[in-house]
Amino acid sequence: MSTIDQQFVEYVVKSLVEHPDDVVVERMIDEKGVLLTLTVNPEDLGRVIGKRGGTAQSLRTLLRALGTKNDARYNLKIVNNDGFTGSHTSSSSSDDAVDNGADEVVENRSSFAENARKELEDLDDLDI
Repeated sequence: MSTIDQQFVEYVVKSLVEHPDDVVVERMIDEKGVLLTLTVNPEDLGRVIGKRGGTAQSLRTLLRALGTKNDARYNLKIVNNDGFTGSHTSSSSSDDAVDNGADEVVENRSSFAENARKELEDLDDLDI
């Protein structure tokens, strides 16, 4: 059974992406509060992050508003799942090489994803 915060993120993200059936939101409580882990189809990752992380930051801002209402602190983690197969797996690694004759393209996408992840981590540390 999903909670109101999971349903909220799922609803917003499904409205943004091309593949709404691939959106998965997992909820875990840790020492910092509630951690929501968002997994989407790799083709939709750019839509969820947005230019310069704007869409992701907006999602986090909306979650903070929800957290104020529910007396909880929410953190949103967007998972890069380059090895997406159509079904959700609990762990994915961007370091796995895909042997499809285009190793250089895979490396470029992986480094782009790593840079985007670093920018999002920097944005996530901001308290607004």
